[in-house]
Amino acid sequence: MANDAHARPSGDAPEPLYDENVPTPSHAERARTLVSQITTGTLCTLAADPKGYPYGSFVTVAFDHGTPVFLVSTMAEHTRNLQQDARASLLVAEGGSDDPLANGRVTLVGLCTQVEGDSSSTRSSFLATHKNAAYYADFKDFSFWRLDVETIRYIGGYGRMSWVDAADWYAASPDPLATAASDVVTHMNEDHAEAMVLYCKAFSKATEITAATMTGVDRYGFEMSAVTPEGPRPVRLAFAGEVSTSEEVRGALITMLQEARSKLG
Repeated sequence: MANDAHARPSGDAPEPLYDENVPTPSHAERARTLVSQITTGTLCTLAADPKGYPYGSFVTVAFDHGTPVFLVSTMAEHTRNLQQDARASLLVAEGGSDDPLANGRVTLVGLCTQVEGDSSSTRSSFLATHKNAAYYADFKDFSFWRLDVETIRYIGGYGRMSWVDAADWYAASPDPLATAASDVVTHMNEDHAEAMVLYCKAFSKATEITAATMTGVDRYGFEMSAVTPEGPRPVRLAFAGEVSTSEEVRGALITMLQEARSKLG
């Protein structure tokens, strides 16, 4: 857990409407969460011919405790490249936003090595993610490879970006609410819009608002966009403790709503 270290505009930018020290996923945690939900990426290798130019190719990928693993054919150009030069990077990017640059993406840089013998960890991780690959996993011209991550570039959309150390990457874990977050956000916005206004008024400086929407939720807390006279402003609030299930989120939000109503009278 760490504060979100993305830069805030300087100069005449308004002061935040919430405590910036509120518990927030680190960029390592955000990056691990992003890649945990995506099973394809762009593998960039150095072309053996011609002239060593970077060569990008589409691959299926899985993650073995944070290490990207692949099942590739010896006929693929990227495999031939890796056999000559182990340096590589993997780009994993999410979709969904109308503005592609607002989507998150992670670039992992390191050395690729072929997995010799039957590594149960690599094999089981890949086949658990790509079950259809079991059909050709034992073909002689296919082999497992892994990318030993040395550094990571995380971009979470506009204004949220940093380099992440490999040690932080491997120590972090995906957010347990990753697959449920979208449903929680939709439910809160559709059925409990008034609660967001009360959260803002009771627990932030956004006290003069009439509307707010939830934009994200994670193990530490949730984020909202509050409608102010100056336009939409972000507000982040923390749960009393970490949560890991939708039911725990529900309980935490109900408790906070009761506290907000009591505080506001």
